[in-house]
Parts: sequence; C-alpha cells; structure tokens
Amino acid sequence: MRYPQGGGLTAERQAFRERVRMEAAVMFAEGRGSTDTAKELRVSVRSVQRWRQAWKAAGRDGVRSHGPASRPKLSEALFAVLEEELSKGPVAHGWPDQRWTLARIKTLIGRRFHKSMTLSGISQMLRRHGWSHQVPARRALERDETAVAGWVKEVWPHVETPRRRSGPGSSSRTKPDSR
Repeated sequence: MRYPQGGGLTAERQAFRERVRMEAAVMFAEGRGSTDTAKELRVSVRSVQRWRQAWKAAGRDGVRSHGPASRPKLSEALFAVLEEELSKGPVAHGWPDQRWTLARIKTLIGRRFHKSMTLSGISQMLRRHGWSHQVPARRALERDETAVAGWVKEVWPHVETPRRRSGPGSSSRTKPDSR
C-alpha cells in the first residue's frame, strides 16, 4: 500500500515485512515446505518460492529487502526545482491561463529536466509529495443563474430522453410482447 505523505511503505510496515522474510529464512533452514511456510506467515506461496530461491543462492542476505524496485524519475532535489517552477504559475511558462494540467506539467518536466513521464506517473508523484488536484473555490463570475435555471426548465426536458413506462412486455428483442 502506498502512502501519499512519503511514498512507499511506512517504516513500521517495512520492518514488519523484513521480519516475515527473516522468519521464512529460519523455516527454510528447518526444511519446512513452501505451502506450510506460506500458511503460517500468511503470504502467497509464490513469494515463499521466490524467497527460497534467493535463500539458496545467497543465504539470509538473499532474503533481505533490497529497497524499492525502481528509483523515482525526479530526485528530491529535482522535485524541489519543479515545485519552484510550479509556484511561478503557468503564465510564466507561456500558457494563457492559470491552470496547471498534467499535460502542462509533463511539458514543463520535458523542457526543464529533459525527462519523459506518463500522466499517471506525474499524478502519483505529485500525490506522494502532498499535491492535490485543483478545484475552483467558487463559481465563475460570468455565470448567470437565471439563464441556467431557464435552460434547465425549458431546454433540458426536450433534450432528455423520456423514460419508458413500466408495463407488460417481452425480454426478447426479436419477439414482440404478447397481448
């Protein structure tokens, strides 16, 4: 499970998982089977099999955690620079309005750091660092409430498809209902 505050697992959860792997190493030394080990430790059999392979190759050190599988695309120092750039606003970077979209942030990252990231990767990175999506604080100044109410009352009923009335019918598309 990921946590938006710091990304990855908490220190307690990492320590817990490390203890589970070390318990598995003890069980391997005792000669216990993968299924029994998995049931007792409440993990998948496939995880136990992977740990056993690593244990056979390198002993207890092979079962230890090696950290995250990949490094983040932007280091903490580069993310700090990105935050400075984002705080300048989109207008300072050539966009006509004050909206940061994921596509714009992707373009900024490409221009500034010469790195390519997916939109979902950018979204996850921003959430891990405490950023959230933007929501307008209030309605637009140009909004005319009377025009909106008139449209809902006059136009919308003609646009909306009428509901079918309940009654006898057939569930078959090809056979008409019997009367």
